Amino acid sequence: MAEDEAKSASTAAHKPAPANAGPRTSHTRPTSDSPSVDWSKALEIYETDQTVDLLVTSYNRGGLLVAGDGLQGFVPVSHLVDVPTDVTDSEDWLVGYTDHSLRLKIIECDPERGRVVFSERAALAEPGTRNYLLQRLLPGDCVSGMVTNITDFGVFVDLGGVEGLVHVSEISWGRVHHPTDVVKVGQEVQVFVIHVDRERARIALSLKRLYPNPWETAETRYFPGQVTEAVVTSVVNFGAFARLEEGLDGLIHISEMDCDGDTKQPADLLKEGQHIMVRVLHVDGSRQRLGLSLRVIADS
Repeated sequence: MAEDEAKSASTAAHKPAPANAGPRTSHTRPTSDSPSVDWSKALEIYETDQTVDLLVTSYNRGGLLVAGDGLQGFVPVSHLVDVPTDVTDSEDWLVGYTDHSLRLKIIECDPERGRVVFSERAALAEPGTRNYLLQRLLPGDCVSGMVTNITDFGVFVDLGGVEGLVHVSEISWGRVHHPTDVVKVGQEVQVFVIHVDRERARIALSLKRLYPNPWETAETRYFPGQVTEAVVTSVVNFGAFARLEEGLDGLIHISEMDCDGDTKQPADLLKEGQHIMVRVLHVDGSRQRLGLSLRVIADS
């Protein structure tokens, strides 16, 4: 599950930089020979979910480069155990790992792409835990886990030895500006298992499917002309989004605001978190579309 996060740094660790490349951002101690990967050994360790002790040889903003005993690869920052929350520049504390040994597990092994990704966090679980969980987890299960990393595209959750991804589209039935608005790193969460790919060790998770889809019954509870309370969740150039209830967000188009030409913009009238009264213009549950207006009294 660390593929997107580790892609750039991991690839750089296994392939030479192009001749016209600028200065590299990784910090590596001098070595006479770059270690090669024993792919048979790496695959065996990965498939049996064993732990290994490797030396940290360098670091960059994304994490650590490690090597030893026929192995080398990348450890993303999110897969380290002791990650400080008050450091703005990760390189300030990653330098302290250099020349130290870490106990790790391989969480991704791809000989064709020359990629090996390790995790210190996964190594906290007993050997074989990942394989056990991959066989045990089924679509429809509701399980608990801890948020280990948050990206623009979703949330990674450690299920106790294997990691799953909650894609941003599976965070809420409503509109999500950014995953960090909903969850935080280190937070314990309940998740719904959508899909388990045992061959690739990929688990698709959902937060929103733990709850009923409010759009399925929206047309029975809201109707055109209805006036109700809402909370502004986002203000954009063309209008604003407002939430009637959890998971049910509608658009107040700028044409439904009292904006006089260029003299006023939506941000001049509304702020995120503001409680307002709105009039429902239209509800389309199948398309998850909800039109709202600030003109509470309809134009005659």
